[in-house]
Amino acid sequence: MTATYRQPGVVLTDRRFTVPLDHDDPAGETIELYAREVVASEKADRNLPWLVYLQGGPGFGANRFIGRPSWLGRALKEYRVLLLDQRGTGHSTPANRQTLPLRGGPAEQAAYLTHFRSDSIVRDCEAIRPAVTGGATWTVLGQSFGGFCAVNYLSRAPEGLTAALITGGLPSLDAHADDVYRAAYPRVERKVAAHYARYPQDVERARRIADHLLTHEVTLPNGYRLTAEAFQSLGILLGGGEGSHRLHHVLEHAFVRTPHGAELSDAFQEDVQGLLSFASHPLYALVHEVIYAQDERPTAWSAERVRAEFPQFDAAKALAGDGPLLFTGESIHPWMFDCDPALRPLRETADLLARRTDWRPLYDPARLAANDVPVAAAVYHDDMYVDTTHALRTARTIRGLRTWVTDEFEHDGVRAGGQRVLDRLLALVRDEA
Repeated sequence: MTATYRQPGVVLTDRRFTVPLDHDDPAGETIELYAREVVASEKADRNLPWLVYLQGGPGFGANRFIGRPSWLGRALKEYRVLLLDQRGTGHSTPANRQTLPLRGGPAEQAAYLTHFRSDSIVRDCEAIRPAVTGGATWTVLGQSFGGFCAVNYLSRAPEGLTAALITGGLPSLDAHADDVYRAAYPRVERKVAAHYARYPQDVERARRIADHLLTHEVTLPNGYRLTAEAFQSLGILLGGGEGSHRLHHVLEHAFVRTPHGAELSDAFQEDVQGLLSFASHPLYALVHEVIYAQDERPTAWSAERVRAEFPQFDAAKALAGDGPLLFTGESIHPWMFDCDPALRPLRETADLLARRTDWRPLYDPARLAANDVPVAAAVYHDDMYVDTTHALRTARTIRGLRTWVTDEFEHDGVRAGGQRVLDRLLALVRDEA
């Protein structure tokens, strides 16, 4: 069933598909996928090539654009665009604390979630492509985790692709999650230092907030238990182009005077709960580390274990001295499943995923070395989320891949400078740059 409607400058069509939960068992259980087709109003009747967009994450539905801003406006000059809600996100049979109990207990839920990595997402794309394009190949645009999916696509089904465009999402082909986080913590520390250099007044503000949280129990209006570690995780903002400024604005109104003394303000608590809650994207927390799992080694709460190797991130130790409090970045920790009411019922499920040891490889280095699909990738010079050294090593592995290494944008460059980024990548795959 489809529904077509209009927004300024575009015609939109809701599309739904049925695919196997496990593509190795095509006669077994099925799930639903949702995607939004977008075409420029003036080209709605034309036969255009297709571009499928894979959102970053994991665990986020595709962007809900209004009109044709940023990269979408550039893409619509020559493509019909399919904005896919990857399995488990958006309207695609969502996976969350409300729906997962339909599977059974934690063991059944964890087994179900093993089918929500990039390999299954790519097989979904290939399953629906004939119905969308009539069998023609399409171009994939992968942002962040969507880029991980694009590299899997090149490994698994390059015959489905006209070209692959990757923005901030070239994964290591063989790094374990431990390797990813050992590379990440020093990058995060650099981003925090840059933030404090820009906003030196935030050093004392962050210390004061953390000290308050170490000595008081704070529960946010939505039931989130705000600890010092949870406060530190606001550092995830620092990987975006406007993130440092956003963090500063959150910190500057943290306290208010009350008859009982200084307390965290309602405005601060409202901002923080919106930034920390996983209610809209719980799959991100559940499968974030297993997107790196490719062998018999468990992820075993990798970010938490590796953090112990970087004691400068310990809030209590920082406050015992006179140094700055360090924020953390894109990492998932077991305490999040205690703090966040959207995750609490899923703690045992997350533990089972962290202990799992039967992961399959996601990438095929031999096939990538023989690649003949035009590929271009934007690599951001000091990307907080995806290690630049890992990304460039992978770029050298994929035959014919052309990179654009830039410090003009942060990880969210496809949003902040979308038209310029997409222009550059299209020029690279067409040998025009």
